[in-house]
Amino acid sequence: MVRFRHWLFIVACSLAVSVTGYATSAYGISFSDTLTIPGRSTDLYPFAGNSANQNRLGFFSDLYYDRVNNIYYALSDRGPGGGVIPYETRVQKFTLDVNPITGKIRKFKILQTIVFKKDGQTFNGLNPELLNGDKAVLGQSFDPEGFAVAPNGNFYVSDEYGPSVYEFTPNGSFVRAFVIPDNIIPKAGSSLNYVDGRPTITSGRQDNRGFEGLTISPNGKKLFAMLQAPLVNEGVDNNGRNDGRYSRNLRLVEFDIATGESTAQYIYQLESLTDINDRIPGTDDDFGQNAQGRNIGISAITALNDKEFLVLERDNRGFGVDVLNDLVDDPTDIPNPVASKRIYKISLVGATDVSGINLTGTNTLPEGVNPVSKTLFFDIAQALNPENSGDWTKIPEKMEGLTIGPKLRNGSYALLVGTDNDYSVTQNDDDVQFDVCSNQDGTSVSKVPIDSYCPRGQRLVPGFLYSFRVNAAELGNFEKAETTPTSTPTAGLVALGLAGFWLKRQTD
Repeated sequence: MVRFRHWLFIVACSLAVSVTGYATSAYGISFSDTLTIPGRSTDLYPFAGNSANQNRLGFFSDLYYDRVNNIYYALSDRGPGGGVIPYETRVQKFTLDVNPITGKIRKFKILQTIVFKKDGQTFNGLNPELLNGDKAVLGQSFDPEGFAVAPNGNFYVSDEYGPSVYEFTPNGSFVRAFVIPDNIIPKAGSSLNYVDGRPTITSGRQDNRGFEGLTISPNGKKLFAMLQAPLVNEGVDNNGRNDGRYSRNLRLVEFDIATGESTAQYIYQLESLTDINDRIPGTDDDFGQNAQGRNIGISAITALNDKEFLVLERDNRGFGVDVLNDLVDDPTDIPNPVASKRIYKISLVGATDVSGINLTGTNTLPEGVNPVSKTLFFDIAQALNPENSGDWTKIPEKMEGLTIGPKLRNGSYALLVGTDNDYSVTQNDDDVQFDVCSNQDGTSVSKVPIDSYCPRGQRLVPGFLYSFRVNAAELGNFEKAETTPTSTPTAGLVALGLAGFWLKRQTD
């Protein structure tokens, strides 16, 4: 049994959250607990030892709660190294104890590590050029970012490389690919290009900004996949050149599960850069205009019902591999303050289907085109550190997993948010990988050869799982999705229990 303290200081008691901007909120949302998962933890991939590119635990590029079976799934992305080294992509099936009164969480236990595969070959985190020798061939290059479970227990997974949406069996075997709308697919002129970014690609999703979020409607008939940022061509800079980094308008794509075809596209508008910058004291640390649709983006979506959803929107600031890597290079550097870690409630009611509408060369919507409606649900950073929600040492950079957990005894629900720690790995321009190490507040940092040990007093960047209590009235018309109950043979549970590991939050 592993005992630990929460590495970053988080307020230890439950607190009420003021939901400024969500005028109809009258019930409050409260912070319950934090579970810290050490960065050197391993999953159940069959490997003797502890290696970042083999069995280092990856989490929470997405998070899903199967309430019928009381089982959770934590999605890993393409693995350490930014797509430049081989990694067999996977999802972690796990259990978690949620206190039915307080919502506090403990006993994170992996039951199964499920590797994605097709025709006997595993999907791989290598980018298409390195895996297939061709930037125009996607093949089995896979950067999984969004996850949902079908009523029959199959998995739906979205990725950034394509972007793609795939269906897998519960053991990770490929079933089918959904048909991706042509305007979403990245192209250089008329040629497919799944690797390069702007200005080489001229249309489709931005590089590393594909389908970041995925959710299934409670009736099990539709999937909704969200791009992390606007299309590369749907925006315009100050010189009139197409550039999605200047736009707020990203696309939410609806798929019919029965046919695998796209049935609609909607516009989700990111929070305005003006409002975000207004939260940052002074002007020196403001986001520039070309950060609107690049450094601000969405990380997750989860359905409340067939028309309403919660969406996690965030900036690229906070405690994580990138800022620590910068501090290794320049210890005098002062990291930028966190400005945006928020959850919004959105509705498709009244939103325009923009499947046939091209927004190339504009940052505004045409007259008569309505985006999804959007209201602030709550501010995560403010909840975690109310004294200073911009303090980068207290707020993790990559909050990427979001799911509505079990119902508590008083009728409220546990809302869970998970972070992606990038496996605590970075790489240099020659694609050489390093482990990133730090103490709790970033005052002592280092890079060491991958799979070696951190200096005394430093550790790999951990992952965090946060639990919040949400009154049922806050969720509104929340419809719980149904899945087929599953069972695991007793012998299998015993074996998995012996192979798994427990993490317990230390209490004083």
